[in-house]
Amino acid sequence: MRAAQEVRAWRPRVPGLAEALHARFIDHVYPMHTHATWTLIILDSGGIKYDLDVHEHGSLGQTVTLLPPHVAHSGSSIRPEGFRKRVLYLDESYLSERLIGHAVDHPVLVDELLRDRISRLHESLVSPGREFEAESRLALIADRLAGHLRGTADLLPHSRDPRLAWDLRDLIDGRLPADLSLEEASRILHADPAYLVRVFSRQFGLGPHQYLTGRRVDLARRLLLAGMPAAEVATAAGFYDQSHLTRHFKRFLATTPARFAASGRGEAHSTS
Repeated sequence: MRAAQEVRAWRPRVPGLAEALHARFIDHVYPMHTHATWTLIILDSGGIKYDLDVHEHGSLGQTVTLLPPHVAHSGSSIRPEGFRKRVLYLDESYLSERLIGHAVDHPVLVDELLRDRISRLHESLVSPGREFEAESRLALIADRLAGHLRGTADLLPHSRDPRLAWDLRDLIDGRLPADLSLEEASRILHADPAYLVRVFSRQFGLGPHQYLTGRRVDLARRLLLAGMPAAEVATAAGFYDQSHLTRHFKRFLATTPARFAASGRGEAHSTS
């Protein structure tokens, strides 16, 4: 048996996530086993087949697979070229144990929005300094998963609570440039994390993590124009490091922090 072509596993610094795994397998066959976590799988290529509680299932690229904790399952490729997958292992308490039975009966979810949210969460997990974004994305994912398992995925309420949205914005502003976790915000404001993200997004037209990034870029602009070196600005504005600052700065302003600072000294630079 050939070994896996690629395996990368790590524990994200995000409450509720026990592990993240990115892997490509060719002819590897998983023996029957269990996890103490909810296992959330998306495929980037190929297809998989597996037994779950003695019933056979299969999944292709545009679906989402959710395997419940403590239920035996196997796994193998349905194609000779193998498959590439991204997996999240959610803490057992993240979804109610009352939902396990439905997950056993219906482990494959056809939901383009859910799959896109999971993919975007993986993207945020591979870059440092995006924990608040990852928390926000995970909250919406867990909320939608619970809706699927309860049969209410298309009936989730359109949340609008201006007071709560403004309270969260004030909390973010008051903590700048320090980190604020969604878990902490939820505890302070006595609100469900997913509900917080939804009401904020509906009120202001962007997610709380996007708002926080924009506020940090604004702070970085002021510090740069005040003469602070870019390497120091990154930390002072709450970014993970200088490359983290540069990436977001260019996304917002189409130029680097150094060129932006130079423009304040009357030095013209092309942004190309």
